[in-house]
Amino acid sequence: MIRAYKFLLRPTVRQRQALGEMLRDHCSLYNAALQERRDAYRHSSKTSVKYGEQSAQLKEIRAFDPEQQGRWSFSSQQATLRRLNKAFQAFFRRVKAGEKPGYPRFRGVSWFDTVEFPKDGDGCRWNSIPLDSVTRVRLQGVGHVRVHQHRAVKGRIKTVSVKREGRQWYVILVCDQVPTEPLPTAGTVTGIDMGITHFLTTSEGVHVENPRHGKRGNQALANAQRALKAFPRCKREHRTANHRRAVEKAAKLHRKIRRQRTDHAHKAALALVHAYDQIAHERLNIANMVRVPKPKPDPETAGSFLPNGATSKAELNRSIHDAGWGVFLGILAQKAESAARVLIPVDPRNTSRTCPQCGHVDRENRDGEKFQCTACDHRDHADRVGAWNVKLRAGLVLLTWFEPRTGEAHRIEPEGGVTLWSNSLSLSRLQTYTEPPVMPESPLP
Repeated sequence: MIRAYKFLLRPTVRQRQALGEMLRDHCSLYNAALQERRDAYRHSSKTSVKYGEQSAQLKEIRAFDPEQQGRWSFSSQQATLRRLNKAFQAFFRRVKAGEKPGYPRFRGVSWFDTVEFPKDGDGCRWNSIPLDSVTRVRLQGVGHVRVHQHRAVKGRIKTVSVKREGRQWYVILVCDQVPTEPLPTAGTVTGIDMGITHFLTTSEGVHVENPRHGKRGNQALANAQRALKAFPRCKREHRTANHRRAVEKAAKLHRKIRRQRTDHAHKAALALVHAYDQIAHERLNIANMVRVPKPKPDPETAGSFLPNGATSKAELNRSIHDAGWGVFLGILAQKAESAARVLIPVDPRNTSRTCPQCGHVDRENRDGEKFQCTACDHRDHADRVGAWNVKLRAGLVLLTWFEPRTGEAHRIEPEGGVTLWSNSLSLSRLQTYTEPPVMPESPLP
């Protein structure tokens, strides 16, 4: 499996200055390559410049400017050009798909924070002084930088990246061939339902509370943004000391909220992986869920619009972003792979509107957090019902249904516990259970 390790760098004053110069020179190379592509295409010949042509020019660029571009690793500069090439490939892909194109933009010094070294030993070297008790990474043009290594690195190092976050510097190692660390068998399976009121709910009815880090830090962040807005927009070199401090304070608060959200996602995912052998979750398309509603023109009055619920939808979108579902599901997938657990994504449609007792699907079944089936009057918590239906669709529950013609009962046992519900049983054939589903106690602490 592939795993990324992120460690804090502790550079000296001169090394910190050299790291900043390295970022500025790579940013300058990125912008120059982008300008060349723009100028070539705007020419009457409509010339298209590719990565290979720009990479072939690096030797001449380094010879022409040995004090700046010539100082740094040739491979890291090639990685910067590949980064621009990927941006153009994504641009053309979006154009063909009819999406919003998003043409690649020039990067300011403050918006270019990462330099990648494609191979350990080519312009960089991890643990460059093995006999030293302190781990160091050697970067061409910078030197041996001290690393705060808080965990062991496993696997083969593929790439090394240097990243700036505020005033701190980090080194990121991407390793492959990382061995898995299987956990002991827990003997339990579950389905989870993501939500806003509760961060997630298991099929046993256990709720994990939503910490709402963004909402809790909203006032401090609003004050910082308000203080920043008092300064006029200008380039970095023209900012006053107070302006720079205001920018740094707002960025620091954003980073704090992001770290809190990530920390909560790690802890919640780790608890699930330790407690269950198989976990089913909804395959959420979060980008579609947070779309802005389309305006509704008023047919009676030209130039006027009818209410479209944009205000309430904006609040919902803000809560979805604050919950960080995408971050959590990505971390859960990584931890499940590392622990040799099974993760099963299922179709999320109507999971909280389908009655687990009779299979009846109706919008009226759910009223907020309350679930009451309009067909069989089954009552439960809506999030618990959603999690139970997720578990059903993943094939993690033994089902019993009646054959309409003969009236005989048949029990469906998923093969290996991973058979998809759509392949073994359809909603139209589900009549009833021999007994109501039993919700066991959760193994979560």
